Amino acid sequence: MQLRNEKMKQSNSAETQLKQNAQESLIDVYFSADVETDGPIPGPFSMLSFALVYAGRFDGVRFERARDFDEAIYRELKPISDEYQEEALQVNGLDRDRLCREGESPITVMTDTSKWVNAIAGEGRPVLVAYPLSFDWTWLYWYFVRYSSLGSPFSHSRCFDLKTAFAVKADIPIAQAGRKELLPILRSIRRHTHHALDDAKEQAEIFANIFEWEGVHGRYPGGAAGR
Repeated sequence: MQLRNEKMKQSNSAETQLKQNAQESLIDVYFSADVETDGPIPGPFSMLSFALVYAGRFDGVRFERARDFDEAIYRELKPISDEYQEEALQVNGLDRDRLCREGESPITVMTDTSKWVNAIAGEGRPVLVAYPLSFDWTWLYWYFVRYSSLGSPFSHSRCFDLKTAFAVKADIPIAQAGRKELLPILRSIRRHTHHALDDAKEQAEIFANIFEWEGVHGRYPGGAAGR
């Protein structure tokens, strides 16, 4: 019994120290990201459009979701190569020929976006959010590093994968943690349209729902008991 009490005291002490350290550190400021491309990887192929939506902030103790998910940036870019996959264009519905004529310069877009992210974050640390993270992060990080005069506002690793977060909180394998498996209470009221701004807003709402959810071993938002 004494050993158990000692372990509990150590655990509580460690938790208190972590919270104190979190309060003394900078706030995480989350940005939901969605990209639309003409192929699977940046460089040989191009990012045609993207959106970032302010999704909330966390100081290590309290999470605050964005009020309406309307604080956002959306841009359409000029392609950087001649290669593209027709099936990718069929998914996003973007007119690549028009973007070759009218799309914005990646240098201008990525530098402006870096400034926008840093302005919203203030003294906080910008964190990129996506579901799943790997695709959107790959494209945005590559474009920020290659084209933004300020580099990546998310550094090289400040990112949050919603698929992993859902898998951990739902106590399920990653293979079962796709969007279709989301519990109804975690889903967004918005439709998934494959327009970058629409989808980034939808994802921002899903992020806030998952972040606030205590998981299957806790309680659902609104007080319904988990399993």
